[in-house]
Amino acid sequence: MIHAPRTLTRFLIEEQRRHPSASGNLTAIINDVRLACKRIATLIGKGALDDALGKSGSVNVQGEEQIKLDVMANDIFLRTTEWGGQLAGMVSEEMAEPYVVPDPYPRGKYLLVFDPLDGSSNVDVNLAVGSIFSVLRCPDGVSEPSERDFLQPGTAQVCAGYAIYGPSTMLVLTTGRGVHGFTLDREIGEFMLTHPDLRIPPSTSEFAINASNQRHWETAIKRYVSECQQGASGPRGRDFNMRWIASLVAEAHRILIRGGVFMYPRDRKDLTRSGRLRLLYEANPIGFIVEQAGGRASTGRERVLDIVPESLHQRIGFVFGAREEVERIERYHREHNDFEYDAPLFGSRSLFRDPAA
Repeated sequence: MIHAPRTLTRFLIEEQRRHPSASGNLTAIINDVRLACKRIATLIGKGALDDALGKSGSVNVQGEEQIKLDVMANDIFLRTTEWGGQLAGMVSEEMAEPYVVPDPYPRGKYLLVFDPLDGSSNVDVNLAVGSIFSVLRCPDGVSEPSERDFLQPGTAQVCAGYAIYGPSTMLVLTTGRGVHGFTLDREIGEFMLTHPDLRIPPSTSEFAINASNQRHWETAIKRYVSECQQGASGPRGRDFNMRWIASLVAEAHRILIRGGVFMYPRDRKDLTRSGRLRLLYEANPIGFIVEQAGGRASTGRERVLDIVPESLHQRIGFVFGAREEVERIERYHREHNDFEYDAPLFGSRSLFRDPAA
């Protein structure tokens, strides 16, 4: 008996059948996101041939200079997903305020948050980049969502995923029942299930961190990295390799495929920020995927998915990957609680600071 290959479409239909009361709206959203990612993959593949490289001359809400592909990918996400009637609104890294689905289209019961082009600084040098997305439920009775309607903890996510645009284009997805990877077959234009039930090994000998920030690291991170660098002759008793790609999607994908731990911790470089990566549309979706694959996602001190966002573009420290390594880093933070916040309640003389730390 010949079995038909499992396409993403078939996979989604089979998952939908597990829930007889399902409306099909989530399936439709994922299908629209899939199409958006295919369009972005095509645009990236053409690069300079489509005049898609270089700076756009604008900045996003974080004050970061946008490249042309940032703007183009954001528009692709909006135009591809706004019309279907499943979404009420969207939030993107490239937009200061929530985007409410315009009146010509019906509004649905879900919200979409996304980073349309993660790692865009890598585009001009032809390295891997990606898109990150997450689906949330719109609160009951809300048809024009405002900022507060998006400020949901990562535990509230219905679905999360990313696309990685590298030598091949892949879509990695979780709906809360494991993590599955689909590779785009360009000949037929369909994503095929190639990496079912991805799992992160509990331990690893590979870590990723931007070593140029070492002078700003907290003691816990300095200790962890130092022990890894000492290799087989050090306290860890084995050699480690260090990696850094400067693309969250690429880092997450490597860890899903072969293991590892990623660190972009809070540091002393800018005491007004509690981290670099955005909670709502970067850390939460990647954290959901990592946990569904058996890993752990943390700020270095606490589980990322438990944090209730305070603003759309809130930043946090982010550590994820092999569970044993992330838990070790959390333990080191408990043992070295030496960070000075740039806020009066949490300074070195704070009532909230443990005098024994």
